[in-house]
Amino acid sequence: MSGIPLGVLDLVPVASGSTAVDALRGSIDLARQAERFGYARYWFAEHHLNPGVAGTSPAVLLALTASATSTIRLGSGAVQLGHRTALSTVEEFGLIDALHPGRLDLGLGRSAGRPPAAAAGGEPAPPPSTPVVDGYTRGGLRIPDRFSFAHLLGHPRVLLQQKLLNLPGARPQDYAEQVDDVLALLRGEYRSPEGVEAHPVPGEGADVQVWILGSSGGVSAEAAGRGGLRFAANYHVSPASVLEAADGYRAAFKPSAELDRPYLTVSADVVVAEDDETARELATGYAPWVRSIRSGQGAIPYPTPAEARSLPWTDADRALVADRVETQFVGSARTVADHLERLQEATGADELLITTITHSHEDRVRSYRLLAQEWQRR
Repeated sequence: MSGIPLGVLDLVPVASGSTAVDALRGSIDLARQAERFGYARYWFAEHHLNPGVAGTSPAVLLALTASATSTIRLGSGAVQLGHRTALSTVEEFGLIDALHPGRLDLGLGRSAGRPPAAAAGGEPAPPPSTPVVDGYTRGGLRIPDRFSFAHLLGHPRVLLQQKLLNLPGARPQDYAEQVDDVLALLRGEYRSPEGVEAHPVPGEGADVQVWILGSSGGVSAEAAGRGGLRFAANYHVSPASVLEAADGYRAAFKPSAELDRPYLTVSADVVVAEDDETARELATGYAPWVRSIRSGQGAIPYPTPAEARSLPWTDADRALVADRVETQFVGSARTVADHLERLQEATGADELLITTITHSHEDRVRSYRLLAQEWQRR
């Protein structure tokens, strides 16, 4: 499977007992190591008001990481357009591209800062073309029951995040329209309804790849397909809808000057160690970490295995995180690579995007190294 590139998606996790500074230094070091291991891309996610996640500004992180690496592609997974403008996004990435040309992936998302009704919206997706029987695809990929985020709509922390990210009275622009504005600004084709031109410098003509990230076959997948753009489907965020996301994107795809066919990457949560038992131990903190996010608390600093085992746990907690825990790929490099092959075959992905969180930075680096070595042997 070495013909299928692997990339890295980094949330810049903060481990318990450490600081955001430690997390940032660890991520820059991991990017250097990922370049050496042969990973194709290194992306940073955007999250806010999470004590256990330091990745608040992909553009800043990319500028720092670009100076510490030389060949690996760097990108956002994703810049969240719900609280930004197309112009500010193009200008930021234009600045980085001016000093590090031809290495940037501009991944666009739509969740942060968007009002609950809009964040939960989207057209119904087409049924997946890959059949799912008893929670598994024909190739053996686990597709769990759909998780509902309805309990977070109106949650005080979610409302506070929206308040702090948006200017008073601001209304987010329609997502598909905003993506079109990003593309027009990059291409030097932007015109206002009154016919006034806008030419961001730097930004216009920047040599960046534009990606759309999405968790369903709705608005994001349709925007990516209609624009002839690359698409990233989030199995690690929403494993239940990864097939419909891939199918929705392909159904909407129209060839563009950049792409003559759909191009898809799919993300997965992964922990690799020398053997399955060690990997399961390293992944012990994952369930309480996911619980902290899905309960509305915000991501906690990633716990040690001992800390995770000492936390109270209920049947309701298990139900809250079940789909994420059962679709995290944990084990030896061979075990995890087998899972990734099933994911690639079920989705038809052109690339795979790996996100790994462990309490120890050294364990995290080792996980990526072992996986890369195994993947290159296949």
